[in-house]
Amino acid sequence: MLFMLRLMLLRHAKSSWTDPGADDKDRPLTPRGRRAAQAMGRVMAAKRLLPDLVLCSPARRARDTWKLVGEEIKTAPKLIVEDAIYDFGNGGRLIDAVRRAGGKAKIVLVVGHNPSMERSAARLAGKSDDKLRERLEKKYPTGALAVIAFDIADWQDLSDGEGDIEHFIRPKDIMGDATD
Repeated sequence: MLFMLRLMLLRHAKSSWTDPGADDKDRPLTPRGRRAAQAMGRVMAAKRLLPDLVLCSPARRARDTWKLVGEEIKTAPKLIVEDAIYDFGNGGRLIDAVRRAGGKAKIVLVVGHNPSMERSAARLAGKSDDKLRERLEKKYPTGALAVIAFDIADWQDLSDGEGDIEHFIRPKDIMGDATD
């Protein structure tokens, strides 16, 4: 099967809850979260997982995650800060945002939140290796990246069960102190 499009789903890195009065959208990354985002960026660069388009939640922790990843991959994809990615549902809003905004991009990176990230990945990845799928469904920790390939030519054709998980990379897989 010749895969034509790839969707990368990156859950924001570990964020801080130290300021109980802060609005949820304003929570910053922890030092561990910053290190995990940088490490994920280095892994993405090494594996040539370089997006053409980034759809990012407007939440500070997601934007900061992308900024740190982007500095490591050293490319400048188009960035769209998309309100629909600030979602905690079944993944439908996230998938609709990709269909709507994907355009001509071959690789789209979404930087968002759980449970939307996990549920989107589970919904889309029907043709996947059972072990990768089980690991993803068991826990989708902060900073984790799923890469799902599709044998489609247009993002508007994105549909449940048609993707193949190529990678599921968790911070603890690439660095020793990034447990969640």
